[in-house]
Amino acid sequence: MQTSIFLAQLIGPVMLAAAVRMIINREGQRAMAKDFLDSPPLIYISGVLVMLAGLAMVLYHNVWVADWRVIVTLLGWMATIGGAIRILCPSAVKKMGAAMIDKPMAMTIGSLVWLVIAVVLLYFGYFA
Repeated sequence: MQTSIFLAQLIGPVMLAAAVRMIINREGQRAMAKDFLDSPPLIYISGVLVMLAGLAMVLYHNVWVADWRVIVTLLGWMATIGGAIRILCPSAVKKMGAAMIDKPMAMTIGSLVWLVIAVVLLYFGYFA
């Protein structure tokens, strides 16, 4: 349980900051995403970093239970898989990312999902 709380305390604030930035500065976020997708080295290095973080989470927190802790496990697996995809298939990442940028509602929905997950992690990490 301590690992779950630690990871919730670590991930929650970062997700909250990212979600709030996406909500309050959508055009800036879109511009940054376009620049990111135009840089294969950034896609690659972000894949390495995200995969490392995801693997660390999965190795130390592979908890499959029917409570909030499964969110941390799922985020770890999603980071591991997402990082691998960035490393192995950067052109697919660019194509999928461009499709999302072209749909403003996708970014809005994504930011709201991140906001909800961040609030849940912050609650269980700091207040529960």
